[in-house]
Amino acid sequence: MEFTTQHLIALLPLLVTCATIVLVMLAIAWRRNHAQTFVLSVIGLNLALLSIIPVLKVAPLAVTGLLVIDSYACFYIALILAATLACVTLAHAYLGGQGGSGPGFPGNREEFYLLILLAAAGGIVLVSAQHLAGLFIGLELLSVPVYGLVAYAFFNKRSLEAGIKYMVLSAAGSAFLLFGMALLYADAGTLSFAGLGSKMGATGQLSQLVHLGVGMMLVGLAFKLSMVPFHLWTPDVYEGAPAPVAAFLATASKVAVFAVLLRLYQLSPALAGGWLTDLLSLIAVASILIGNLLALTQTNIKRLLGYSSIAHFGYLLVALIASNGMAVEAIGVYLTTYVLTTLGAFGVVTLMSTPFNGRDCDALYEYRGLFWRRPTLTAVMTLMMLSLAGIPLTAGFIGKFYIIAMGVEAHLWWLLASLIIGSAIGVFYYLRVMVTLFLVTPGIRRHDAPENWGQRAGGIMLMAIAALTLLLGVYPQPLLELLQHTALTAL
Repeated sequence: MEFTTQHLIALLPLLVTCATIVLVMLAIAWRRNHAQTFVLSVIGLNLALLSIIPVLKVAPLAVTGLLVIDSYACFYIALILAATLACVTLAHAYLGGQGGSGPGFPGNREEFYLLILLAAAGGIVLVSAQHLAGLFIGLELLSVPVYGLVAYAFFNKRSLEAGIKYMVLSAAGSAFLLFGMALLYADAGTLSFAGLGSKMGATGQLSQLVHLGVGMMLVGLAFKLSMVPFHLWTPDVYEGAPAPVAAFLATASKVAVFAVLLRLYQLSPALAGGWLTDLLSLIAVASILIGNLLALTQTNIKRLLGYSSIAHFGYLLVALIASNGMAVEAIGVYLTTYVLTTLGAFGVVTLMSTPFNGRDCDALYEYRGLFWRRPTLTAVMTLMMLSLAGIPLTAGFIGKFYIIAMGVEAHLWWLLASLIIGSAIGVFYYLRVMVTLFLVTPGIRRHDAPENWGQRAGGIMLMAIAALTLLLGVYPQPLLELLQHTALTAL
Protein backbone atom coordinates (compact mmCIF):
# COMPACT_ATOMS: atom_id res chain seq x y z
CA MET A 1 0.00 0.00 0.00
CA GLU A 2 1.04 3.57 -0.70
CA PHE A 3 1.69 5.75 2.35
CA THR A 4 0.31 9.26 1.81
CA THR A 5 0.12 12.53 3.75
CA GLN A 6 -3.40 11.54 4.85
CA HIS A 7 -2.02 8.46 6.57
CA LEU A 8 0.48 10.65 8.44
CA ILE A 9 -2.32 13.01 9.51
CA ALA A 10 -4.39 10.03 10.69
CA LEU A 11 -1.48 8.86 12.85
CA LEU A 12 -0.84 12.32 14.37
CA PRO A 13 -1.95 11.52 17.98
CA LEU A 14 0.32 8.45 18.05
CA LEU A 15 3.22 10.29 16.36
CA VAL A 16 2.97 13.27 18.73
CA THR A 17 2.86 10.94 21.76
CA CYS A 18 5.92 9.03 20.46
CA ALA A 19 7.77 12.31 19.79
CA THR A 20 7.00 13.38 23.37
CA ILE A 21 8.40 10.07 24.66
CA VAL A 22 11.66 10.60 22.73
CA LEU A 23 11.87 14.23 23.88
CA VAL A 24 11.29 13.30 27.55
CA MET A 25 13.93 10.56 27.26
CA LEU A 26 16.48 13.00 25.84
CA ALA A 27 15.60 15.59 28.49
CA ILE A 28 16.21 13.03 31.26
CA ALA A 29 19.55 12.02 29.65
CA TRP A 30 20.60 15.68 29.45
CA ARG A 31 19.53 16.82 32.91
CA ARG A 32 17.31 15.38 35.61
CA ASN A 33 14.69 18.00 36.41
CA HIS A 34 11.29 16.98 37.73
CA ALA A 35 9.47 20.20 36.75
CA GLN A 36 10.96 20.18 33.23
CA THR A 37 9.95 16.54 32.59
CA PHE A 38 6.43 17.27 33.86
CA VAL A 39 6.01 20.35 31.63
CA LEU A 40 7.26 18.47 28.53
CA SER A 41 4.84 15.58 29.22
CA VAL A 42 1.87 17.92 29.70
CA ILE A 43 2.65 19.93 26.55
CA GLY A 44 3.08 16.69 24.53
CA LEU A 45 -0.23 15.24 25.74
CA ASN A 46 -2.10 18.50 25.04
CA LEU A 47 -0.65 18.63 21.51
CA ALA A 48 -1.66 14.99 20.98
CA LEU A 49 -5.21 15.88 22.08
CA LEU A 50 -5.33 18.89 19.72
CA SER A 51 -3.99 16.78 16.84
CA ILE A 52 -7.26 14.78 16.87
CA ILE A 53 -9.02 17.75 15.19
CA PRO A 54 -7.20 17.39 11.80
CA VAL A 55 -7.50 13.58 12.12
CA LEU A 56 -11.30 13.80 12.05
CA LYS A 57 -11.10 15.44 8.61
CA VAL A 58 -9.36 12.41 7.02
CA ALA A 59 -11.17 9.69 9.02
CA PRO A 60 -12.18 6.93 8.39
CA LEU A 61 -8.90 5.67 7.00
CA ALA A 62 -7.10 2.34 7.18
CA VAL A 63 -3.45 2.86 8.09
CA THR A 64 -1.85 -0.41 7.02
CA GLY A 65 -3.83 -3.58 7.66
CA LEU A 66 -3.30 -3.28 11.43
CA LEU A 67 -4.90 0.06 12.31
CA VAL A 68 -8.05 1.93 11.33
CA ILE A 69 -8.59 5.54 12.32
CA ASP A 70 -12.31 6.34 12.44
CA SER A 71 -14.52 8.55 14.62
CA TYR A 72 -14.82 5.68 17.15
CA ALA A 73 -11.01 5.42 17.50
CA CYS A 74 -10.71 9.24 17.74
CA PHE A 75 -13.20 9.39 20.61
CA TYR A 76 -11.38 6.75 22.65
CA ILE A 77 -7.94 8.20 21.82
CA ALA A 78 -9.20 11.52 23.23
CA LEU A 79 -10.54 9.76 26.35
CA ILE A 80 -7.24 7.89 26.96
CA LEU A 81 -5.11 11.01 26.41
CA ALA A 82 -7.34 13.07 28.74
CA ALA A 83 -7.14 10.37 31.45
CA THR A 84 -3.33 10.16 31.02
CA LEU A 85 -3.06 13.96 31.26
CA ALA A 86 -5.06 13.88 34.50
CA CYS A 87 -2.83 11.11 35.94
CA VAL A 88 0.34 13.02 34.95
CA THR A 89 -1.01 16.16 36.64
CA LEU A 90 -1.79 14.20 39.80
CA ALA A 91 1.64 12.54 39.69
CA HIS A 92 3.41 15.90 39.81
CA ALA A 93 1.80 16.77 43.15
CA TYR A 94 2.31 13.21 44.39
CA LEU A 95 5.99 12.86 43.48
CA GLY A 96 6.92 16.42 44.35
CA GLY A 97 6.33 16.17 48.08
CA GLN A 98 4.61 18.78 50.23
CA GLY A 99 4.11 21.84 48.12
CA GLY A 100 6.77 20.67 45.68
CA SER A 101 9.50 22.03 47.93
CA GLY A 102 9.64 19.62 50.87
CA PRO A 103 10.66 15.97 50.79
CA GLY A 104 8.95 14.04 48.07
CA PHE A 105 9.58 10.82 46.28
CA PRO A 106 12.86 9.31 47.57
CA GLY A 107 14.13 8.17 44.16
CA ASN A 108 14.17 9.18 40.50
CA ARG A 109 10.90 10.84 39.58
CA GLU A 110 11.41 11.52 35.89
CA GLU A 111 11.06 7.95 34.55
CA PHE A 112 7.48 7.89 35.86
CA TYR A 113 6.38 10.24 33.06
CA LEU A 114 8.26 8.21 30.46
CA LEU A 115 6.48 5.00 31.46
CA ILE A 116 3.01 6.56 31.58
CA LEU A 117 3.50 8.13 28.11
CA LEU A 118 4.57 4.73 26.72
CA ALA A 119 1.44 3.15 28.19
CA ALA A 120 -0.71 5.90 26.63
CA ALA A 121 0.88 5.17 23.20
CA GLY A 122 -0.09 1.50 23.69
CA GLY A 123 -3.67 2.56 24.47
CA ILE A 124 -3.83 4.63 21.23
CA VAL A 125 -2.66 1.61 19.17
CA LEU A 126 -5.15 -0.64 20.98
CA VAL A 127 -8.30 1.41 20.31
CA SER A 128 -7.31 1.80 16.64
CA ALA A 129 -6.63 -1.92 16.07
CA GLN A 130 -8.62 -3.72 13.35
CA HIS A 131 -6.32 -6.75 13.32
CA LEU A 132 -5.44 -9.24 16.05
CA ALA A 133 -1.71 -8.50 15.60
CA GLY A 134 -2.42 -4.76 16.17
CA LEU A 135 -4.49 -5.72 19.23
CA PHE A 136 -1.63 -7.74 20.72
CA ILE A 137 1.05 -5.10 19.99
CA GLY A 138 -1.14 -2.36 21.54
CA LEU A 139 -1.99 -4.49 24.58
CA GLU A 140 1.64 -5.33 25.33
CA LEU A 141 2.78 -1.74 24.76
CA LEU A 142 0.11 -0.72 27.27
CA SER A 143 0.83 -3.47 29.82
CA VAL A 144 4.65 -3.61 29.98
CA PRO A 145 5.21 0.03 31.17
CA VAL A 146 2.43 -0.49 33.75
CA TYR A 147 4.49 -3.28 35.42
CA GLY A 148 7.17 -0.68 36.18
CA LEU A 149 4.61 1.95 37.21
CA VAL A 150 2.86 -0.35 39.70
CA ALA A 151 6.20 -1.22 41.34
CA TYR A 152 7.50 2.38 41.08
CA ALA A 153 7.49 2.93 44.85
CA PHE A 154 9.90 -0.04 45.15
CA PHE A 155 10.94 0.92 48.70
CA ASN A 156 7.38 0.07 49.74
CA LYS A 157 6.95 -3.70 50.10
CA ARG A 158 3.30 -3.58 48.99
CA SER A 159 4.14 -1.72 45.78
CA LEU A 160 6.90 -4.17 44.84
CA GLU A 161 4.63 -7.13 45.61
CA ALA A 162 1.82 -5.61 43.51
CA GLY A 163 4.23 -5.05 40.57
CA ILE A 164 5.48 -8.67 40.62
CA LYS A 165 1.93 -10.04 41.01
CA TYR A 166 0.62 -7.94 38.13
CA MET A 167 3.54 -8.87 35.87
CA VAL A 168 3.24 -12.63 36.43
CA LEU A 169 -0.54 -12.77 36.09
CA SER A 170 -0.61 -10.35 33.15
CA ALA A 171 1.96 -12.49 31.31
CA ALA A 172 -0.30 -15.52 31.86
CA GLY A 173 -3.29 -13.55 30.48
CA SER A 174 -1.24 -12.47 27.41
CA ALA A 175 -0.19 -16.09 26.81
CA PHE A 176 -3.85 -17.20 26.72
CA LEU A 177 -4.66 -14.33 24.35
CA LEU A 178 -1.81 -15.18 21.98
CA PHE A 179 -2.64 -18.88 21.90
CA GLY A 180 -6.30 -18.08 21.24
CA MET A 181 -5.26 -15.89 18.28
CA ALA A 182 -3.08 -18.70 16.90
CA LEU A 183 -6.06 -21.11 17.00
CA LEU A 184 -8.32 -18.59 15.23
CA TYR A 185 -5.67 -18.07 12.54
CA ALA A 186 -5.27 -21.82 12.10
CA ASP A 187 -8.97 -22.09 11.26
CA ALA A 188 -9.73 -18.84 9.41
CA GLY A 189 -6.38 -18.02 7.76
CA THR A 190 -6.80 -14.31 8.58
CA LEU A 191 -6.32 -12.11 11.64
CA SER A 192 -8.33 -9.00 10.66
CA PHE A 193 -11.55 -8.44 12.64
CA ALA A 194 -13.74 -8.03 9.54
CA GLY A 195 -12.01 -10.99 7.80
CA LEU A 196 -12.64 -13.24 10.81
CA GLY A 197 -16.28 -12.15 10.88
CA SER A 198 -16.89 -12.84 7.16
CA LYS A 199 -15.02 -16.21 7.24
CA MET A 200 -16.98 -17.41 10.26
CA GLY A 201 -20.23 -16.07 8.85
CA ALA A 202 -19.68 -17.83 5.49
CA THR A 203 -19.19 -21.26 7.00
CA GLY A 204 -22.15 -20.91 9.39
CA GLN A 205 -20.95 -23.72 11.62
CA LEU A 206 -17.99 -22.84 13.84
CA SER A 207 -15.27 -25.44 14.33
CA GLN A 208 -13.88 -26.64 17.67
CA LEU A 209 -10.69 -24.64 17.03
CA VAL A 210 -12.69 -21.41 16.80
CA HIS A 211 -14.61 -22.14 20.00
CA LEU A 212 -11.38 -22.91 21.84
CA GLY A 213 -9.59 -19.85 20.35
CA VAL A 214 -12.45 -17.47 21.28
CA GLY A 215 -12.57 -18.94 24.81
CA MET A 216 -8.81 -18.45 25.31
CA MET A 217 -8.93 -14.89 23.98
CA LEU A 218 -11.79 -14.16 26.36
CA VAL A 219 -9.64 -15.35 29.30
CA GLY A 220 -6.83 -12.95 28.27
CA LEU A 221 -9.14 -9.93 27.83
CA ALA A 222 -11.20 -10.74 30.96
CA PHE A 223 -7.96 -10.70 32.97
CA LYS A 224 -7.05 -7.22 31.68
CA LEU A 225 -10.56 -5.99 32.52
CA SER A 226 -10.45 -7.82 35.90
CA MET A 227 -13.73 -9.64 35.30
CA VAL A 228 -14.76 -12.43 37.69
CA PRO A 229 -13.17 -15.06 38.04
CA PHE A 230 -9.99 -13.37 36.73
CA HIS A 231 -10.22 -10.47 39.20
CA LEU A 232 -8.09 -11.73 42.08
CA TRP A 233 -5.14 -9.44 41.25
CA THR A 234 -7.20 -6.25 41.26
CA PRO A 235 -7.54 -5.27 44.96
CA ASP A 236 -3.89 -6.10 45.80
CA VAL A 237 -2.52 -4.23 42.77
CA TYR A 238 -4.75 -1.19 43.33
CA GLU A 239 -3.73 -1.05 46.99
CA GLY A 240 0.00 -1.54 46.35
CA ALA A 241 0.35 0.74 43.30
CA PRO A 242 1.07 4.48 43.82
CA ALA A 243 -2.23 6.42 43.75
CA PRO A 244 -1.74 8.07 40.26
CA VAL A 245 -0.86 4.64 38.79
CA ALA A 246 -3.98 3.06 40.30
CA ALA A 247 -5.97 5.90 38.69
CA PHE A 248 -4.34 5.17 35.29
CA LEU A 249 -4.91 1.44 35.65
CA ALA A 250 -8.59 1.93 36.52
CA THR A 251 -9.28 4.41 33.70
CA ALA A 252 -7.06 4.62 30.60
CA SER A 253 -5.89 0.99 30.70
CA LYS A 254 -9.36 -0.55 31.08
CA VAL A 255 -11.03 1.84 28.64
CA ALA A 256 -8.54 0.90 25.89
CA VAL A 257 -9.13 -2.86 26.39
CA PHE A 258 -12.94 -2.50 26.49
CA ALA A 259 -12.94 -0.31 23.37
CA VAL A 260 -11.07 -2.96 21.35
CA LEU A 261 -13.32 -5.72 22.76
CA LEU A 262 -16.39 -3.79 21.56
CA ARG A 263 -14.85 -3.32 18.09
CA LEU A 264 -14.05 -7.04 17.84
CA TYR A 265 -17.54 -7.97 19.07
CA GLN A 266 -19.27 -5.64 16.60
CA LEU A 267 -17.13 -6.43 13.51
CA SER A 268 -17.09 -10.21 14.02
CA PRO A 269 -20.71 -10.93 14.96
CA ALA A 270 -20.35 -14.62 14.04
CA LEU A 271 -18.05 -15.02 17.04
CA ALA A 272 -20.60 -13.43 19.31
CA GLY A 273 -23.50 -15.83 19.34
CA GLY A 274 -24.62 -18.90 21.24
CA TRP A 275 -22.49 -20.10 24.11
CA LEU A 276 -20.30 -16.97 24.14
CA THR A 277 -23.30 -14.77 24.96
CA ASP A 278 -24.29 -17.16 27.77
CA LEU A 279 -20.74 -17.17 29.13
CA LEU A 280 -20.50 -13.35 28.98
CA SER A 281 -23.87 -13.11 30.76
CA LEU A 282 -22.58 -15.39 33.52
CA ILE A 283 -19.35 -13.34 33.85
CA ALA A 284 -21.40 -10.09 33.93
CA VAL A 285 -23.71 -11.31 36.72
CA ALA A 286 -20.76 -12.72 38.73
CA SER A 287 -18.72 -9.50 38.30
CA ILE A 288 -21.64 -7.28 39.37
CA LEU A 289 -22.59 -9.29 42.45
CA ILE A 290 -19.13 -10.39 43.64
CA GLY A 291 -17.54 -6.96 42.96
CA ASN A 292 -20.21 -5.15 44.97
CA LEU A 293 -20.42 -7.72 47.80
CA LEU A 294 -16.63 -7.77 48.34
CA ALA A 295 -16.52 -3.94 48.28
CA LEU A 296 -18.90 -3.94 51.28
CA THR A 297 -16.23 -5.38 53.58
CA GLN A 298 -13.37 -3.03 52.60
CA THR A 299 -11.81 -0.47 54.92
CA ASN A 300 -9.23 0.63 52.33
CA ILE A 301 -10.46 3.17 49.75
CA LYS A 302 -8.18 1.93 46.93
CA ARG A 303 -9.32 -1.69 47.44
CA LEU A 304 -12.93 -0.52 47.59
CA LEU A 305 -12.52 1.35 44.27
CA GLY A 306 -10.83 -1.78 42.83
CA TYR A 307 -13.84 -3.97 43.65
CA SER A 308 -16.15 -1.19 42.49
CA SER A 309 -14.40 -1.14 39.06
CA ILE A 310 -15.04 -4.93 38.74
CA ALA A 311 -18.77 -4.26 39.22
CA HIS A 312 -18.76 -1.32 36.78
CA PHE A 313 -17.27 -3.42 33.99
CA GLY A 314 -19.92 -6.03 34.79
CA TYR A 315 -22.53 -3.32 34.04
CA LEU A 316 -20.72 -2.54 30.77
CA LEU A 317 -20.89 -6.20 29.73
CA VAL A 318 -24.70 -5.91 29.86
CA ALA A 319 -24.51 -3.27 27.09
CA LEU A 320 -22.00 -5.39 25.14
CA ILE A 321 -24.30 -8.45 25.29
CA ALA A 322 -27.33 -6.39 24.25
CA SER A 323 -25.34 -5.06 21.26
CA ASN A 324 -28.31 -3.40 19.56
CA GLY A 325 -28.13 -0.16 17.65
CA MET A 326 -27.36 1.96 20.69
CA ALA A 327 -24.49 -0.20 21.98
CA VAL A 328 -21.61 2.00 20.84
CA GLU A 329 -23.32 5.15 22.14
CA ALA A 330 -24.36 3.68 25.50
CA ILE A 331 -20.90 2.20 26.20
CA GLY A 332 -19.27 5.50 25.20
CA VAL A 333 -21.47 7.44 27.65
CA TYR A 334 -20.83 4.98 30.48
CA LEU A 335 -17.06 4.84 29.95
CA THR A 336 -16.81 8.65 29.85
CA THR A 337 -18.75 9.05 33.11
CA TYR A 338 -16.80 6.18 34.71
CA VAL A 339 -13.43 7.72 33.76
CA LEU A 340 -14.47 11.12 35.14
CA THR A 341 -15.67 9.83 38.49
CA THR A 342 -12.84 7.33 39.02
CA LEU A 343 -10.23 10.01 38.26
CA GLY A 344 -11.93 12.31 40.77
CA ALA A 345 -12.00 9.65 43.53
CA PHE A 346 -8.37 8.61 43.00
CA GLY A 347 -7.44 12.29 42.66
CA VAL A 348 -8.56 12.99 46.23
CA VAL A 349 -6.54 9.98 47.48
CA THR A 350 -3.50 11.22 45.52
CA LEU A 351 -3.66 14.77 46.90
CA MET A 352 -3.94 13.39 50.44
CA SER A 353 -0.90 11.13 49.95
CA THR A 354 2.84 11.47 49.65
CA PRO A 355 5.21 8.54 49.08
CA PHE A 356 7.64 10.04 51.55
CA ASN A 357 5.45 8.70 54.35
CA GLY A 358 6.00 5.19 53.06
CA ARG A 359 2.37 4.49 52.10
CA ASP A 360 -0.60 6.22 50.57
CA CYS A 361 -3.37 7.76 52.60
CA ASP A 362 -5.91 5.10 51.62
CA ALA A 363 -7.31 3.76 54.93
CA LEU A 364 -10.90 4.82 55.48
CA TYR A 365 -10.28 5.99 59.07
CA GLU A 366 -7.74 8.57 57.79
CA TYR A 367 -10.63 10.38 56.09
CA ARG A 368 -12.73 10.78 59.26
CA GLY A 369 -13.77 14.39 59.69
CA LEU A 370 -12.05 15.52 56.46
CA PHE A 371 -14.95 17.93 55.87
CA TRP A 372 -13.92 20.07 58.84
CA ARG A 373 -10.34 20.45 57.54
CA ARG A 374 -10.65 20.22 53.74
CA PRO A 375 -14.24 21.02 52.71
CA THR A 376 -13.31 21.31 49.01
CA LEU A 377 -11.71 17.85 48.88
CA THR A 378 -14.70 16.46 50.75
CA ALA A 379 -17.13 18.03 48.27
CA VAL A 380 -15.24 16.45 45.34
CA MET A 381 -15.11 13.00 47.01
CA THR A 382 -18.82 13.16 47.96
CA LEU A 383 -19.79 14.06 44.40
CA MET A 384 -17.66 11.21 42.98
CA MET A 385 -19.24 8.67 45.33
CA LEU A 386 -22.75 9.87 44.35
CA SER A 387 -21.81 9.62 40.67
CA LEU A 388 -20.35 6.10 41.07
CA ALA A 389 -23.58 5.09 42.82
CA GLY A 390 -25.56 6.44 39.84
CA ILE A 391 -27.55 9.08 41.78
CA PRO A 392 -29.58 11.52 39.55
CA LEU A 393 -28.04 14.91 38.66
CA THR A 394 -24.57 13.31 38.42
CA ALA A 395 -22.83 11.96 35.30
CA GLY A 396 -22.95 8.37 36.66
CA PHE A 397 -26.78 8.38 36.49
CA ILE A 398 -26.78 9.14 32.75
CA GLY A 399 -24.37 6.24 32.05
CA LYS A 400 -26.38 3.78 34.14
CA PHE A 401 -29.68 4.95 32.61
CA TYR A 402 -28.36 4.18 29.12
CA ILE A 403 -27.23 0.68 30.16
CA ILE A 404 -30.65 -0.08 31.71
CA ALA A 405 -32.43 1.27 28.58
CA MET A 406 -30.36 -1.08 26.41
CA GLY A 407 -31.06 -4.06 28.68
CA VAL A 408 -34.81 -3.38 28.56
CA GLU A 409 -34.73 -3.05 24.75
CA ALA A 410 -32.88 -6.41 24.44
CA HIS A 411 -35.12 -8.12 27.11
CA LEU A 412 -32.13 -9.11 29.28
CA TRP A 413 -34.22 -9.34 32.45
CA TRP A 414 -31.83 -11.49 34.52
CA LEU A 415 -28.93 -9.19 33.77
CA LEU A 416 -31.01 -6.13 34.62
CA ALA A 417 -32.09 -7.72 37.91
CA SER A 418 -28.43 -8.30 38.88
CA LEU A 419 -27.58 -4.73 37.79
CA ILE A 420 -30.31 -3.25 40.02
CA ILE A 421 -29.36 -5.48 43.00
CA GLY A 422 -25.65 -4.61 42.47
CA SER A 423 -26.44 -0.88 42.30
CA ALA A 424 -28.45 -1.10 45.54
CA ILE A 425 -25.50 -2.80 47.31
CA GLY A 426 -23.15 -0.20 45.80
CA VAL A 427 -25.15 2.69 47.29
CA PHE A 428 -24.48 1.29 50.77
CA TYR A 429 -20.67 1.28 50.62
CA TYR A 430 -20.46 4.56 48.69
CA LEU A 431 -22.61 6.16 51.41
CA ARG A 432 -20.31 4.69 54.07
CA VAL A 433 -17.34 6.55 52.53
CA MET A 434 -19.38 9.76 52.37
CA VAL A 435 -20.55 9.53 55.99
CA THR A 436 -16.96 8.90 57.17
CA LEU A 437 -15.89 12.24 55.67
CA PHE A 438 -18.24 14.10 58.02
CA LEU A 439 -17.63 12.11 61.24
CA VAL A 440 -15.42 13.49 63.99
CA THR A 441 -13.89 11.27 66.69
CA PRO A 442 -11.89 13.02 69.41
CA GLY A 443 -8.31 11.87 69.89
CA ILE A 444 -7.93 10.17 66.48
CA ARG A 445 -4.74 10.84 64.47
CA ARG A 446 -5.64 13.20 61.69
CA HIS A 447 -4.15 12.91 58.25
CA ASP A 448 -4.26 16.13 56.29
CA ALA A 449 -3.57 17.24 52.75
CA PRO A 450 -0.85 19.88 52.12
CA GLU A 451 -1.95 23.45 52.80
CA ASN A 452 -1.51 24.77 49.32
CA TRP A 453 -3.21 21.94 47.43
CA GLY A 454 -5.49 24.37 45.60
CA GLN A 455 -2.49 26.14 44.08
CA ARG A 456 -1.40 22.98 42.43
CA ALA A 457 -2.48 21.87 39.03
CA GLY A 458 -3.88 18.69 40.64
CA GLY A 459 -6.31 20.65 42.82
CA ILE A 460 -7.54 22.78 39.92
CA MET A 461 -7.98 19.69 37.75
CA LEU A 462 -10.05 17.99 40.49
CA MET A 463 -12.36 21.00 40.62
CA ALA A 464 -12.73 20.84 36.81
CA ILE A 465 -13.58 17.10 37.00
CA ALA A 466 -16.19 17.78 39.70
CA ALA A 467 -17.75 20.61 37.64
CA LEU A 468 -17.84 18.39 34.52
CA THR A 469 -19.44 15.52 36.49
CA LEU A 470 -22.24 17.85 37.60
CA LEU A 471 -22.63 19.45 34.17
CA LEU A 472 -22.96 16.09 32.37
CA GLY A 473 -25.45 14.97 35.00
CA VAL A 474 -27.63 18.01 34.42
CA TYR A 475 -26.99 18.63 30.70
CA PRO A 476 -25.56 15.52 28.92
CA GLN A 477 -26.65 16.59 25.42
CA PRO A 478 -23.19 17.63 24.05
CA LEU A 479 -21.72 14.23 24.99
CA LEU A 480 -24.69 12.36 23.49
CA GLU A 481 -24.44 14.33 20.22
CA LEU A 482 -20.71 13.63 20.06
CA LEU A 483 -21.30 9.90 20.51
CA GLN A 484 -24.06 9.79 17.90
CA HIS A 485 -21.43 10.63 15.29
CA THR A 486 -19.07 7.94 16.65
CA ALA A 487 -19.26 5.09 14.20
CA LEU A 488 -17.31 1.86 13.88
CA THR A 489 -15.72 1.31 10.49
CA ALA A 490 -14.37 -1.87 8.90
CA LEU A 491 -11.86 -1.04 6.14
